[in-house]
Amino acid sequence: MKISRMFSNDSFKGTKNYLNTQKKYEVLRTVIYFGISLSLFAAGWINTGTKVNLLTIVAVLGCLPASKSAVQMIMYLRYRSLSANDAQTIEKHSEGLSTLYDMVFTSYERNYSIGHLAVKGNTIVGYTTDSKFDEKSFYSHIDQILKKDNIKGTSVKIFSDLKKYTARLEQLKELDTEETLNESIMHTLKSVSL
Repeated sequence: MKISRMFSNDSFKGTKNYLNTQKKYEVLRTVIYFGISLSLFAAGWINTGTKVNLLTIVAVLGCLPASKSAVQMIMYLRYRSLSANDAQTIEKHSEGLSTLYDMVFTSYERNYSIGHLAVKGNTIVGYTTDSKFDEKSFYSHIDQILKKDNIKGTSVKIFSDLKKYTARLEQLKELDTEETLNESIMHTLKSVSL
């Protein structure tokens, strides 16, 4: 069984403190992968007295998944989970809604860090603490992704003010919408985030 399957992050993606937990996992995995390669190299050198041996080749090949893991680790180290105070405040107002925490969406131009997302019907609202968040390009990016999954007519609004966001969550609870889209939108958002 692969180590990555044992600790699959897909089941935890979108939960509170996901980014902070995933950072620790990625650092540990990267250290273990490089440690295995280094120990294979050392074992080959000690046994044969030279660097030119079969274990050196295996150690070098082992650096490929280790390097991939290092790239993942660097991506996760760049972002922080939503603060506990903000999460607690949001939790009071989001009861009954389909929600996701700690979402980072990547595109070719830029990355979008969103601390919390709520979905009801075809309406998606989110909260970010990123002062440089580019709403216009995010709306365009997420709209293209949803359209590829045949989800059309969605409304997306990202807030940077917590009070306005919690007020919008309360309004969202009162909306009388068909909630059949919730699950497919949530699945799409999870599949395209870090």
